[in-house]
Amino acid sequence: MNVADAVRTRRSVRAFLDRPVPYEVLHRVLDTARWAPSGCNYQPWEATVLTGAPLEALREKLRAAQMAPPEYDWDAPKGDERYRTRLYELSAAMFESLDIAREDKAGRAAAMARNTESFGAPALLLCYFPRLMKEAQWSDVGMWLQTIMLLLRGEGLDSCPQEYMAYFARPIMEHLGVDRETHMLFCGLAIGYRDPDAAVNSFERCRVPLDEHVRFEGF
Repeated sequence: MNVADAVRTRRSVRAFLDRPVPYEVLHRVLDTARWAPSGCNYQPWEATVLTGAPLEALREKLRAAQMAPPEYDWDAPKGDERYRTRLYELSAAMFESLDIAREDKAGRAAAMARNTESFGAPALLLCYFPRLMKEAQWSDVGMWLQTIMLLLRGEGLDSCPQEYMAYFARPIMEHLGVDRETHMLFCGLAIGYRDPDAAVNSFERCRVPLDEHVRFEGF
């Protein structure tokens, strides 16, 4: 698949098949992703990839863990109606695909809690970086993750980036043996093969027109 097709077909998959992801494929993807850009070539990203028994052991810990406030805020854009509307439209489409009514708060909470299971993905990448990294390096980490997601599509795989994991930074970092004094957990990335029959993997996602984002001058 070419790059444009990878971009268009990438989506956050929330239902995976029970099919292992070969180590050789993940190694190839992550080895290639090393060439993602980063300011001053800092390459600030670090990660651990879990599958099998280590992944199930983490899931057991997360089932028993209490959520804690994350160390960074991804909800701030909701203060602007434009961004709040985009969030609500996506949420409505997703919960409708799951046949969960708007007033069903328990059902919605249970659906969100499936993040701790990474939606049944057979592999989970957990991304963290040194705390000395600032905003510019956070954007570099995002470019690295996007590179991974597109390379996964090229291998016939899918993913779901999970900032939700930041609610469980402490048990996750303890499980990984990474020092929270020196490093911050950023997100998880669920990896696997999408379930083509799951409606949650095919609901329509909207994108605003290009001219709401970009201006062209001098052409």
